[in-house]
Amino acid sequence: MEDAQIISLYFNRDQSAIIESDGKYGQMLRRISFNVVQNREDSDECVNDTYLKAWDTIPPQKPGSLAAYLGRITRNISINRWHENNAQKRGGKNLILTELSDCIPSSHSVEKEIEAGELAEIITRWLCSLAQDDRVLFLRRYWFGDGLKELADECASTPNKLAGCMFRLREKLKLTLEKEGVYL
Repeated sequence: MEDAQIISLYFNRDQSAIIESDGKYGQMLRRISFNVVQNREDSDECVNDTYLKAWDTIPPQKPGSLAAYLGRITRNISINRWHENNAQKRGGKNLILTELSDCIPSSHSVEKEIEAGELAEIITRWLCSLAQDDRVLFLRRYWFGDGLKELADECASTPNKLAGCMFRLREKLKLTLEKEGVYL
């Protein structure tokens, strides 16, 4: 079923919207969530919470890309769950969630929605300027949360070599953000 049809189901308050969303995007959402929370049960709960949030926000929202909309909700819910689960374990930070901290300001310094939108535009332009392989690699690592070993195996590389590549990409992003006036 096409995204527009699924969104219409949400607008008509038809519960099959959730079934169709899960059929089309459930596996992707579970992967995003699992890569953050590292727990199958928590991942399933985050995906279920995603569908509830989508049900509550569509309408009035009418997402242009249902996959991106659901993916963003899942990622945010999963990050919140990870923080809840690790509130007492200060030493065990998730590497994926901390790698970008050197080049992207925290959400506390970008409180206004307009500033967040401007930051998103800068990052989107930067991503579009990358070679396709680098762009896909960056998104798979930092949006989908894929592990370095998994990515290295798929790219016929080593995790260390890939880590170096990711470091260089983060440095390029940091320089781009600084040129645009975004500082840590």
